[in-house]
Amino acid sequence: MAQVNGNYLKLKAGYLFPEIARRVKAFCDANPEAPIIRLGIGDVTEPLPEACRNAMKAAIDEMGSREGFHGYGPEQGYPWLREAIAKNDFQSRGCQITAEEIFVSDGSKCDSSNILDILGEGNRIAVTDPVYPVYVDSNVMAGRTGDADEVGRYGGLTYLPITAANSFTAEIPTEKVDLIYLCFPNNPTGAVATKSQLQGWVDYARANDALILFDAAYEAFIQDPELPHSIYEISGARECAIEFRSFSKNAGFTGTRCALTVVPRGLMGTAANGEKVELWALWNRRQCTKFNGVSYIVQRGAEAVYSLEGQGQVKALVAFYMQNAAIIRRELTAAGIEVFGGEQAPYVWLKTPKNFDSWAFFDHLLGNAHVVGTPGSGFGAAGEGYFRLSAFNSLANVDEAMRRIRAL
Repeated sequence: MAQVNGNYLKLKAGYLFPEIARRVKAFCDANPEAPIIRLGIGDVTEPLPEACRNAMKAAIDEMGSREGFHGYGPEQGYPWLREAIAKNDFQSRGCQITAEEIFVSDGSKCDSSNILDILGEGNRIAVTDPVYPVYVDSNVMAGRTGDADEVGRYGGLTYLPITAANSFTAEIPTEKVDLIYLCFPNNPTGAVATKSQLQGWVDYARANDALILFDAAYEAFIQDPELPHSIYEISGARECAIEFRSFSKNAGFTGTRCALTVVPRGLMGTAANGEKVELWALWNRRQCTKFNGVSYIVQRGAEAVYSLEGQGQVKALVAFYMQNAAIIRRELTAAGIEVFGGEQAPYVWLKTPKNFDSWAFFDHLLGNAHVVGTPGSGFGAAGEGYFRLSAFNSLANVDEAMRRIRAL
């Protein structure tokens, strides 16, 4: 009989969002008439921008002729999309990132897990708590942690608590770590980092030969012009950071799948024998071996994000979701609930009222208001007593959900 990967058996429970879906399904099966409003998983609801749809339609027509047909594309992404990304997302903000350093993929969730393929098993890993679950679970699955303790923290990981007490700003470790997962704007808390704060992390990483894995999936939602959108706006970051980005939230590509990872040339790691090895070459080899690229049609749609029409339409989408976030903040505050985030990110992080624990509050909202959110404890032990609501829904649903919550 084939042996299983025993590391999967370390996982304490089902992945957070499927577990939420399971509970919601059970409730709906028992209450089929309940009008459920979902503000839990960070899935967008509004249509793809017209510029992207038109570009995809044109690409489909191209595929209908022998001359315009595209089969396998470059595993790294088509040059015209990589060049548009480099110019608009990085060089326009003063980041010295070239098209060659951009790898187009089918999701930053995938890449933030797959990056472990090129990193050694002996690395000491730091994560914030609460944290996007993929960072932790992918390390568990890859055998880079010990077992979980009674509150769900895994041996071998360095946890950096972020709570209201420290303004959701993780303290730089006092001990040496090798890999640091950072996400700004933060999922789930909605917190952001200033340039000076990120400079501290970069300085630490360079001093300790550490690697920062920087998730910038929500950078488009930053409203404050003084806040950095990329780790590469920080001096020295090319020497110590890999960045993940996505078209999912800003342009609605959650079901279409297109993202990117930036691996600077000259960013080095260390082999077991002490030899310095360029990470770009390893990631390029990994992609060429295990990935066949994002479809031509989808990449044409992503390219259209950078057209004049596309930029305006994406900006309108971001503004729409941020208006929803502002409504959630306002109405929860009026209800006497302590709220955080929602100003530079599409998530509102709230303190559960009346001493509810996170899952009890989930059940309370589902059962009495028919509103689905995300329990903070699902993001880590320090998330207990908190709850996340997403601004990704229609304005009518957000208004109705807030009316129901205030009525409680």
